Amino acid sequence: MIKRRPGRRLGTALLMIVLTTLTIALSGCSSDKTGDDSSTLTVGIPQDIDSLDPHYATGAGTKEVLFNVFEGLVKPDKDGNLNPAVASEYTVSDDHTVYTFTLRDGIKFHDGSAVTVEDIKYSIDRNRGADGSEPLISAFSKITDVNIVDDKHVEIVLAEADSDFIAQLTVAIIPANNQTPETTPIGTGPYKYVSSSPQENVIMTRFDDYWGQKAYIKDVTFKVEANADAIVMDLNGGSIDMFPRLTSNQVAQLSEEFQVYEGTMNLVQALYINNAEKPFDDVRVRQALCYAIDRQEIMDYVSDGDGTPIGSAMFPSYAKYFLPELNDTYTKDIDKAKELLAEAGYPDGFEFTITVPSNYTQHVDTAQVLSEELKAIGVTAKIQEVEWNTWLSDVYSDRKYQSTVIGVDASTLSASSLLARYVSDAGRNFVNFNSADYDAAYKSAVETSDDAAKTEFYKECERILSKEAASVYIQDLPEYVALNKKYTGYEFYPLYVQDISLIKPVE
Repeated sequence: MIKRRPGRRLGTALLMIVLTTLTIALSGCSSDKTGDDSSTLTVGIPQDIDSLDPHYATGAGTKEVLFNVFEGLVKPDKDGNLNPAVASEYTVSDDHTVYTFTLRDGIKFHDGSAVTVEDIKYSIDRNRGADGSEPLISAFSKITDVNIVDDKHVEIVLAEADSDFIAQLTVAIIPANNQTPETTPIGTGPYKYVSSSPQENVIMTRFDDYWGQKAYIKDVTFKVEANADAIVMDLNGGSIDMFPRLTSNQVAQLSEEFQVYEGTMNLVQALYINNAEKPFDDVRVRQALCYAIDRQEIMDYVSDGDGTPIGSAMFPSYAKYFLPELNDTYTKDIDKAKELLAEAGYPDGFEFTITVPSNYTQHVDTAQVLSEELKAIGVTAKIQEVEWNTWLSDVYSDRKYQSTVIGVDASTLSASSLLARYVSDAGRNFVNFNSADYDAAYKSAVETSDDAAKTEFYKECERILSKEAASVYIQDLPEYVALNKKYTGYEFYPLYVQDISLIKPVE
């Protein structure tokens, strides 16, 4: 049985940031119903987490697990709203430079200690590089001060106006006195960390002093399933109860014991190109690759035709910013592609390598189709499959690669979450894109407080990425989530998270 996700998209209302005092907070009271205390759930994940420290976690697959352990001043929900979390409410100054937060009454860390305004200040300062280090979050570089007003209030002061800044404050609040967050993670979320074994699992248990709605399942194990060929066997064999992001082929092999939920991954899958590497430093070469591919052919092979074509660095759930017309910037034109290659000095084509993480079947399959399609313009694309940790270090961190197939997600409910990485000096700009026009458009988007103008500047950023062929944009992949019918309650989010607290045993 396939349960389809309702056809909703994030409209303007869901993406606009409320700039007035929030007088209604999430209820601190929780239901007494928390399910059977003996209940357990094992969730398969395709790779090990890259860090237990939420401020240094890089991979989307890590962040979706840690979502259950950590919370920020605000927290996204399944409908795309940003709700107060560690803070019970907040206000924003008229000039959008001062954000003031009220600490939630009675909120505790997993070690039983009370959360304080000092913990909030420490967490924000740590991410903005208050000690002189590079900011862990680029948007935090505009913070000039984090001031403790009193024992209930903290204000964050910005050097310049930013009406979208609240979306950045999902960053985890952690204890200031925890000297080892990388080995003893302590948060405020519905689950608390128990233990982890490298390349094997991460174990959590329900936090019964959680301020909000308590989780239903008591004990949760995230089991690393690095071998894609074993996933269906382990699901059908009962060693895992749930697995997100299956392929349609894997879904077809599942037993009747599973319900399959269908949604979208909310990511931008592309052939990401290192713009600083020859021959990709020439825009004509990048454009030639765009003209050589057929998105629908890729989707037919990888996901049985499902998915949404994408022509720039924005996915459809962000309907306010998504430009479907950019899908037509490059339609398959082999002659045009060959002409551009000849102009760039490669009349006979060239050879390059696509480095792809082996644990993501969809990306490996996409790389294979791309390799076949590019042969038509005389380009040979060799596929190099690597382990996830190798991909993180070599491709994402060190930028020692020519191209890769991966999906880039949004970490916050803002367009900047997807577009900030293309600013020339951005630490997350792993494709080494460099455009003065882009930098100017992005700067204008961030600085304006007029929502219509901000939206248009962000759209201009997308147009530049498309015109300059920063990457070969392909699609937002469909997402199939298998959940044993012993459980119910799975919900899709507009972000790359797995909210285990909503899942409960079937009564």
